Amino acid sequence: MIGGLSNPKSAVSIALRPTLPSDYTEIASWISDADACMRWAGPRVPFPFSYGELATLLAVAGGESYCLFDGGASACGFGQHWVLTPGSVHLGRIIVSPALRGRGFGRQLCQHLIARAIEATGATAVTLRVYRDNPAAIALYSSLGFVPVEVESAEEVLFMRMPGQSVGKANGSV
Repeated sequence: MIGGLSNPKSAVSIALRPTLPSDYTEIASWISDADACMRWAGPRVPFPFSYGELATLLAVAGGESYCLFDGGASACGFGQHWVLTPGSVHLGRIIVSPALRGRGFGRQLCQHLIARAIEATGATAVTLRVYRDNPAAIALYSSLGFVPVEVESAEEVLFMRMPGQSVGKANGSV
């Protein structure tokens, strides 16, 4: 259970696995313009980019990249985690295929990514950033146990943290 919510049951097998070079073609197709690229990946990833260079552009020291699959051949979502400060793991570059948004894949991706990040790092807190004008993502993250941290936030971007108690619930739940 993560943030008090159980993992939804599904007829298909949802799995998170490390991103393969062949996945980047699909992921690149989800980014339609420079604004979408900036909001998803930040200033280090220029637009346009080729899928062949995406793995290098997204590399984060000590970070891991994952894709969510629903049993099909194509990725449903993508996300990363890395350690920003000792004891805390940061989630970033979370994205779901535009064709699958609004169908629970974002929740599945986040639940699996949180569990994997905690397992990999032993973190007692999980953090992320989200644009303030993205109410669907803020609602999702809040429902998972993340709370806003205004002192770490900016005018356009909200910093959120999943406190230790919620992290304990998330660990081993997926």
